[in-house]
Amino acid sequence: LARNSNACNVVPRPRAAAMSAAYTCPTAAPVSVAPTDEAYKAKPDVDGAFKFVGGERLPWAGDVTEVTSPIVDASTGKRAAIGRVAAFQESDAVEAVQAAAKAWDKGQGTWPQMALADRIAAIRRFIECLKPSRERIVNALMWEICKNSTDAAAEYDRTMKFSEAVIDALEGSDATEAFGDWTTVSGIRGRVRRGPVGVTMMLAPFNYPLNEMYAMMMPAMLMGNVIVLKLPAIGGLAHLLTVDALKEALPPGVINFVTGAGRKTMGPIMKTGLVDCLGFIGGAKATDALIAQHPQPHRL
Repeated sequence: LARNSNACNVVPRPRAAAMSAAYTCPTAAPVSVAPTDEAYKAKPDVDGAFKFVGGERLPWAGDVTEVTSPIVDASTGKRAAIGRVAAFQESDAVEAVQAAAKAWDKGQGTWPQMALADRIAAIRRFIECLKPSRERIVNALMWEICKNSTDAAAEYDRTMKFSEAVIDALEGSDATEAFGDWTTVSGIRGRVRRGPVGVTMMLAPFNYPLNEMYAMMMPAMLMGNVIVLKLPAIGGLAHLLTVDALKEALPPGVINFVTGAGRKTMGPIMKTGLVDCLGFIGGAKATDALIAQHPQPHRL
């Protein structure tokens, strides 16, 4: 910048691009495995082309969605295929919530009417039945959302420990909660007991698909609620591997799966008005959009 008494003369600087060589962002080949690699032998192949509704694994003849891993299959140059899931349509999603409503039966169903001690025994039975599937579930978490082996195993183990902790807290709640035992206040004798709400729809995120879902599901289920689980589009394979344990331990319709696109399935479920409680881990905008589709949102 040269300044004199009459004018301000600006001398332009050379452009930055001309002063240095063009920058090229470094790239690396994607992580890949070949059929000859030892790790490839552990690649999961989860066939989720079925409906788990009303306590039954029902055959599926509709469209399926291939599930792939961020890890590339070196033999194809594409993301490794690790499973497939049923692509639910509107009618399939509604069938799932209707099965849950049937199990709930306005609070008169087998599960909500079951004694708390019996529900606890059933959940403990489920946890026990799930143990043989631990390695497959951990492996599915590793491949589908790229957790390392330690983190994937920790998610499963932490989820099971949480489930046991919820049971322990519930069993001792009468002794630890205010008015959990018979109490007289102002001449009125009473106690406070927990009870179920009804049909609960739950959606969990991809990064902790097992742990976050069970953090909602276990307390709700122990209280006698029945559940519609919308499996995450990424991270849902781990849940599909729990079906046998669910069938073994729980009455029909207590847990019902919905797979496929959330935009295609969640709205129709909400519009039925059968959902009493919504468990959603995600953004407020998406939550508000779901709630708005319920015919009686004030009671949801």
